[in-house]
Amino acid sequence: MILPVMAEWGRKKGIDILSVSDWTHPLWLREIRGQLEEAAEGLYKLKDQNSKIKNDKEPFFLLSTEIASIYKQGNKLRRIHNLVFVPSFKTAEKINKELMSRGCNLMSDGRPIIGLSSRDLLEVVLSIDQQCLLIPCHVWTPHFGIYGSASGFDSLDEAFRDLSSDVYGVETGLSSDPEMNWQIRELKNRSILSFSDAHSPGKMGREATVFELEKPSYENIRRAIIRFGKDSRILYTIEFYPEEGKYHFSGHRNCAVARGPEEIKRDGNICSKCKRQLTEGVLYRVSQLGDNLSTENLDTKMNSNNIKWYVDKTKNHPPYVKIVPLLEIIAESLGLTVGSQRVKAKFDELCHEFGSEIEVLLKTPIELVQKSAGAKISEGIEKVREGSIVIDPGFDGEYGKVKIWNHKESVVKSKEGKSETQMGLGF
Repeated sequence: MILPVMAEWGRKKGIDILSVSDWTHPLWLREIRGQLEEAAEGLYKLKDQNSKIKNDKEPFFLLSTEIASIYKQGNKLRRIHNLVFVPSFKTAEKINKELMSRGCNLMSDGRPIIGLSSRDLLEVVLSIDQQCLLIPCHVWTPHFGIYGSASGFDSLDEAFRDLSSDVYGVETGLSSDPEMNWQIRELKNRSILSFSDAHSPGKMGREATVFELEKPSYENIRRAIIRFGKDSRILYTIEFYPEEGKYHFSGHRNCAVARGPEEIKRDGNICSKCKRQLTEGVLYRVSQLGDNLSTENLDTKMNSNNIKWYVDKTKNHPPYVKIVPLLEIIAESLGLTVGSQRVKAKFDELCHEFGSEIEVLLKTPIELVQKSAGAKISEGIEKVREGSIVIDPGFDGEYGKVKIWNHKESVVKSKEGKSETQMGLGF
């Protein structure tokens, strides 16, 4: 996940803007300052000597990072992860200096652990630059999400108190999709964002936010997120199937016990094997905090490429589409592993021929994919597009298992003039 490799994979994936994470670490901040130059207001590109890409498809980089806050509030230990977006290196350096003056150890890790509350962290960044944004990330993750069952809160008001109105959006995480977040009343007029949470280049772009921007700039991205004006806005999001996320169901990984919300209501949340409380899943936590009105507002539509789109009838939120990563589709189609050289070669071949992974999954007519990749791979892509797949849901840190073809072991069917800019931030 060094910048030249990220840029190369960003082009391959079809992502126009990537996050430069971990700028809170002084050594990494110095490294990225040496490799990047400003190419648009608040957006950066690799200097020529660092870039392997010599055309306009080289992605921009935006300065954002993930910070872990561990603190006590309301007699409960809170462990919350937040994203901080900043418009410049100058602002990033000021934030680092202020955090260190408050005793935060920024040398310990790329994602630093600080003792400041989420509310106090927000106060710090806004006091330095009002253009900063703080976005709670993977908000439903049991141990590190703002709504998490183990150490989170029941509302943004509870977490941020007097500054809650300065939180303009949340990031869904891999185990929830926008419709699940529509069920939370306080998110009605906030942005629902999706980023890839990538820890390796191949996982970049598995989720992304697609913007329509007047022109590429940090401020226009900020305006789209805070819903200020109509010249820049969020068009749609690209989603991981939430069942494939690591915390969708409740369960115990070591005991191989997984339960959905209805099973929890019927059988309780105590593990039948070890007799300890199960790690509560995202789906169950949403059922606790949500009002279920969103099910009446959800609509689905098929477009000309037979892709299933999920639409908010109230138009409070933009639509979204669900994907399975192309590497996974190719691997299952060929009966091989994601890491096999044959799978990687076919992935590179398709991305090169059609422009990017996102082009293959969402925009290329299926008959062209079939002509290039063969019947089996094109059938797999078509089944993903229309939502005709089955998934063994993830639980307690274990990813769900996607089955494009209905194998016996699969038990849960999945739910079903301006430029477009894909923003798949690599957190």
